Amino acid sequence: MELLTIGTFAKASRLSPKALRLYDELGLLTPARVDPVTGYRLYAPEQLDQARLVAWLRRLGMPLARIQQVCTLGAGAAVEEIRAFWAQVEADTAARRDLASFLIDHLSWKDPAMSPTTKPLGIRYAALSDPGLVRESNQDTAYAGSRLLAVADGFGSGGAPASAAAVDALKSLETDSIPADDLLNVLEAAIDQAKQAVHGISGALGPSSENAGTTLTAMLWTGSQLALVHIGDSRVYLLRDGELFQITHDHTMVQAMVDEGRLSPEEATSHPQRSLLIRALGQGADSTPDMRLHDAQQGDRYLLCSDGLSTVVSTEELHEVLSDIREPEQAVHELIALANGSGGPDNVSCVVADVVELRQ
Repeated sequence: MELLTIGTFAKASRLSPKALRLYDELGLLTPARVDPVTGYRLYAPEQLDQARLVAWLRRLGMPLARIQQVCTLGAGAAVEEIRAFWAQVEADTAARRDLASFLIDHLSWKDPAMSPTTKPLGIRYAALSDPGLVRESNQDTAYAGSRLLAVADGFGSGGAPASAAAVDALKSLETDSIPADDLLNVLEAAIDQAKQAVHGISGALGPSSENAGTTLTAMLWTGSQLALVHIGDSRVYLLRDGELFQITHDHTMVQAMVDEGRLSPEEATSHPQRSLLIRALGQGADSTPDMRLHDAQQGDRYLLCSDGLSTVVSTEELHEVLSDIREPEQAVHELIALANGSGGPDNVSCVVADVVELRQ
């Protein structure tokens, strides 16, 4: 069979000769033959399918190392790998979109001088944490104040001090003096402090606590908005106009598999690795937070909770309690009672906060 010169093969595959030489050096697309005298690379026509696949994957933005892996797979496995890659691209894009939205809101928002027709808003809140019925100790931390709402779910041998340290690091946000134009920097600095605090716990407890860490989900009340910071699988729900919405995304391996289409949401609820985190505060962990701003409306109700609640109490039951029980203090007690009534297999923490009109 007649071999194709690198120029002819480049035109047919829509890859440049320069790219073909690079892929040869990387072992990604090796010529069928190299002329021993001239050094010209020659390609077999049957290599065109692989070359075109490489070209399309490059246009997709896939890194060369991953393309090399895809090219070694059969068709079915290659499809799954491409699907997983694109799901990650979409997740990364969504994270950047959230940050862009945060920045747009952050830069557009001005600390409002309330007009006579604007109703001043505040929050009414309650927090409660319980060890559950199975665990010997409680590694959760829940906190609610006039500015800060937070839930942290510790893990590992130092999980309890790690969750407490992370929340303590955010308590500096309990102040009226955060300028509107400095909100993003203040939040980022607070997360860095929380990260360092958790690392300090691991260092203080020695090698046995190297896997100690925590989730961290918090909301900062700015006076008309709630700034959300989220790392891990604790959750925030918003009850607005009678509808309940989950406004955080779980940073777990199972949720990533759902996002990639490899698991259904129903399969995820019983998957043995459903608690395996891909983001957390801890040594060696990806601690990149999701951050966004939420415009508050009078009548909104927010629930922050650890997975000790969300894994055993259905969304329908959460909706019922949050809709029917008026006082946040009573609501958090009822939610924890529901979790323990379902066996209480884990520590459970929750914060309920209502956006209310302030009396003048």
